[in-house]
Amino acid sequence: MTSALDSLHFGPGLDIAARSCAGASAARRENQDNYLLIDARGRAVFLRDELEQVHQVEGWPQGHARIAVLDGMGGHGHGRQAAEAVVAGLLAIPACATLGELSTRLDALHTSLQLHFCREGDSDDPARRPGTTLTMLELRPGLPALLYHVGDSRLYEIDPDQLAPMTVDHVPATAFAMAGLLDEAQWWQHVHGENRSQISQAFILGNAFVNPMLLSDPLFELSPVNLPPFLYHLADRRAIELRPHTLYLLATDGFWACAKPYEWVGSWPGMFDGRGAQEVIDILFEELIDYPPHNLHIDNITAIALRTWQPAS
Repeated sequence: MTSALDSLHFGPGLDIAARSCAGASAARRENQDNYLLIDARGRAVFLRDELEQVHQVEGWPQGHARIAVLDGMGGHGHGRQAAEAVVAGLLAIPACATLGELSTRLDALHTSLQLHFCREGDSDDPARRPGTTLTMLELRPGLPALLYHVGDSRLYEIDPDQLAPMTVDHVPATAFAMAGLLDEAQWWQHVHGENRSQISQAFILGNAFVNPMLLSDPLFELSPVNLPPFLYHLADRRAIELRPHTLYLLATDGFWACAKPYEWVGSWPGMFDGRGAQEVIDILFEELIDYPPHNLHIDNITAIALRTWQPAS
């Protein structure tokens, strides 16, 4: 089956593919996930009303690219609309050359959409706002990628021998670890060894890191200033040197919402070894749908695979 994604070109050394669906069960009501890919020529593909859309970004610099996954949630059924609104905002944000510029523009987008959805809902109650995760990479030609992360979607780095999370889930267990109440092993078990549905921060929604009893409006950046030492290297906003001949996977949490998440996720290096980005996406979705892990909670699933075949020139 052909897709507008097939027409995207990301330049030498980058192989990128994506897919999103409502979940492993046809009974799932709505796909509230979304994704955005802007290729090296400014051609963009994303979802609106659960259908693939194509858009040409005017003035997009040659060779620059942007990829993101989003998992919409809450707000009286407006999770899909929240994710779509963030995608629309990302389409309007010009290519960013620095981490400071990217952070400033995305923080401003968070604030403006928060105000928009408050007006739409005619309510100042933060609990009534929708939200969405946002895990994205700004791919600058010849320079390290820029990561911006909010929520509990993830970026993984995968090679034939191991799989490493490159983001920290914004969940209560992370808040406990920041307060010194969980050590590294306990945090890992809570976040990667079990299936938990709570979240402590989302784009548009706000954060519960500052005060767990109160949803605050701003986003709360996790960095070495507030993370425990074993998570210092996984700051939400940082430059990442993409290693050659390595697979990177951006994905929403429907892929590990099962009884023993790491048993399933830990099998990915062997499944994906030597595969191109489209093959990785095909295998990932087929395995989850046809051979679901034990006690899989049916949820929307979205993933972007990025395979680096050679060093950037």
